[in-house]
Amino acid sequence: MKFRTLGRHVKESIRSIARNGWMTFASVSAVTVTLLLVGVFVAIMMNLNKVADDLERDVEIKVFVELTAEEQQITSLQEQIGSTLGVQEVVYSSKEDELKKLARDFGEDLQLFEQDNPLHNVFYVKALTPTETPAVAARINRLDQVNEVVYGEGKIERLFSFLDLSRNVGLVLILALLFTAMFLISNTIRITIVARRHDIEIMKLVGATNWFIRIPFIFEGMWLGIMGAIVPMTIVTALYFNIYQALQPKLAESELFSMLPLTPFLYQVNGLILVMGIMIGVWGSFMSVRKFLKV
Repeated sequence: MKFRTLGRHVKESIRSIARNGWMTFASVSAVTVTLLLVGVFVAIMMNLNKVADDLERDVEIKVFVELTAEEQQITSLQEQIGSTLGVQEVVYSSKEDELKKLARDFGEDLQLFEQDNPLHNVFYVKALTPTETPAVAARINRLDQVNEVVYGEGKIERLFSFLDLSRNVGLVLILALLFTAMFLISNTIRITIVARRHDIEIMKLVGATNWFIRIPFIFEGMWLGIMGAIVPMTIVTALYFNIYQALQPKLAESELFSMLPLTPFLYQVNGLILVMGIMIGVWGSFMSVRKFLKV
């Protein structure tokens, strides 16, 4: 296709949008509303997935060392734990450090036990994959000089099951919303093309090729998708920016959860909205015109 012909198709698509003002407004409105819903829902689900990942990363195994273990045995045990299959990180905490932690959490009265510390030396272990925590704990528990292994048995398994279910439900909802968006937008664009079916039939009768007829409509669908994506991108950006500024400082103090940072998150969401708008607009126009090319 010559560049001059391509330029003509682009100009024709823009003129067509201007001529069909009300139909253009209806199409852009449909794109805007559906993409706004998709954008907001995707932003929520991505942050919920971030919370789930944070929860999983916080899962750790607490290994209590036998009270009778000597320093050399403790060092050897640390090496054995570090070489255990599935272990990512091992951090040693002496019984003196554990007593200081308890004193910080429950009061200075616990410092009375400094002369006769009843606590165990402890290893804090993280698994390579959070879901492997129970298996890693079982392997460590078989090592010598290990008194007890604690990782929240029973609760951790339920947590992982709940997080997996949440992710799957979120994915299904996003796919359902995307399908609904494609259906609504493509049908709205189809209405605008149906109103001009006689023009298509006339062009076909005078010898225009299918692609010559189709390309202006494809460009038109692309412009409709872009225009419909501008408002959702603006609203999602403004909403997330304000929510992030209000909540993130408080979440940072709790050190439990955090929101996805503004960048590159907003670029990712806005890019998704824009690409979806263009793809759905082009797909809706392509499928709608095809019906009227059979003259």
